[in-house]
Amino acid sequence: MNDDSVATMGVEIKGAHSPGYEAVLTPGALDFVAALARRFGKRRDELLLRRADRQAAIDAGAMPGFLPETEEIRKAEWTVAPAPPRLLDRRVEITGPVDRKMIINGLNSGASVFMADFEDSNSPTWDNCVRGQLNLRDAVRGTIRHVSPEGKRYALQAKTATLVVRPRGWHLDERHMEVDGRPVPAALFDFGLYFFHNVDELLARRLGPWFYLPKLENRLEARLWNDVFVFAQSQLGIPNGTIKATVLIEHVLAAFEMDEILFELRDHAVGLNCGRWDYIFSCIKTFRNCRDAMLPDRSAVTMTTHFLRSYSRLLIDTCHRRGAHAMGGMAAQIPIAGDEAANALAMEKVRLDKEREAGDGHDGTWVAHPALVPIARAVFDRRMPLPNQIARRLPGLRVTAEDLLRAPDGRITGEGVRTNVEVGIRYLEAWLRGKGCVPIRHLMEDAATAEISRAQLWQWVRHGAKLCDGRRIDRAYVRDRVREVLDAAKAELGADYALSRFDLAARVFEEIALAPDFPDFLTLRAYEHI
Repeated sequence: MNDDSVATMGVEIKGAHSPGYEAVLTPGALDFVAALARRFGKRRDELLLRRADRQAAIDAGAMPGFLPETEEIRKAEWTVAPAPPRLLDRRVEITGPVDRKMIINGLNSGASVFMADFEDSNSPTWDNCVRGQLNLRDAVRGTIRHVSPEGKRYALQAKTATLVVRPRGWHLDERHMEVDGRPVPAALFDFGLYFFHNVDELLARRLGPWFYLPKLENRLEARLWNDVFVFAQSQLGIPNGTIKATVLIEHVLAAFEMDEILFELRDHAVGLNCGRWDYIFSCIKTFRNCRDAMLPDRSAVTMTTHFLRSYSRLLIDTCHRRGAHAMGGMAAQIPIAGDEAANALAMEKVRLDKEREAGDGHDGTWVAHPALVPIARAVFDRRMPLPNQIARRLPGLRVTAEDLLRAPDGRITGEGVRTNVEVGIRYLEAWLRGKGCVPIRHLMEDAATAEISRAQLWQWVRHGAKLCDGRRIDRAYVRDRVREVLDAAKAELGADYALSRFDLAARVFEEIALAPDFPDFLTLRAYEHI
């Protein structure tokens, strides 16, 4: 960026400049983000190396379990700090990317909380990330407006959902901002800009800087976030504990350290969330070299399977013992126009999922579409008359390592393979165009489900899995399905196909799904192309 107004020592903005960027890329904000990067960037890098070491140990046969060295934390009686009033009732939360229209619709959805997402439902183009900060600045101040190309006007209603922000995970960099010649960790970029620009306004409105933290794998990564919070609050003269965070338990290794994660963040934590799609992806990824750990078709891996129900119930009991909210997972269904029977079936699936969550003791749940808010709210209003059910425990619950690691039975079908290929390619094509949340086959897909799609294919090919009709899933079989998806896209788009990114999406997806070694994240490879 050739703009002297944002020049600050050791900082280089490598992304293109557009009008309005200067409102968030101010010298003070960039200095703040740079201070975070200098203080915590090396620790972040060390923790990523630790992830690799842990994976190597698992590949060598060392199965995870509850840590003996932290047993005292699990046995001791302690609680997290109290939640602020606006976070006591979170019975329905809706999520979406940080584009202007989505923020307005999310805040107006009737949900208790709207999570504005820089992560899995956001394609991290430079423009999306910077404009997302501009959009959130206006949303916090109540001034956000949008006019669609068709002339439809969007503005906030008098009553809106409570705003919570999800920065990107520790594994991602923001390559468009460098500090001392190194890209800034994307998590610190997203957190730092939002906190710097909005904390005073939020507090003036009796709200606060509240966050969802994604993809943590262990207590040390939670400790890093806690230290970031303490430092950030100190730098801006904000009382410690003002920041509040809910941690997504979306990695199987983190499931063994839920007590420890809450303990590390106990001044700032308000809950844990069952990030079900990323959790499934993490199970495939972590045990990718174990043939016995292969999962069946994604559609068969529901929250009623033993390993997922065990994880969900352990999360509830852990949170309630510690005075924290236990948030349920995402209902990814979206309304099906023009087919009443199919739509009724989809909505019934949502209702049953929410009945399970509320009945088990969750304090709230996630939905992907505003039409699902009334369904989820009706269930929780009936099953949870108080703002939450933190006082509820699950007597006699005992979840073992074997419970968390038991792979479900089920079939691998040709339709399951084709669905994975289609979801992966169609999602990635949209992501490369800057769209990170995509309706496919009447489900709202994001990066987590695309990760499941390519990871399952890799594992099935790696172990020579067979379809239920006896055919082997090999590289040629997957490539044939890729060609089918591209042929369908060409027929659907006609001349507009040349304007799409399907060819690139298919190439990247195939390279990752059929790679000799398992790539850690689809988005890391795809980021090179945006």
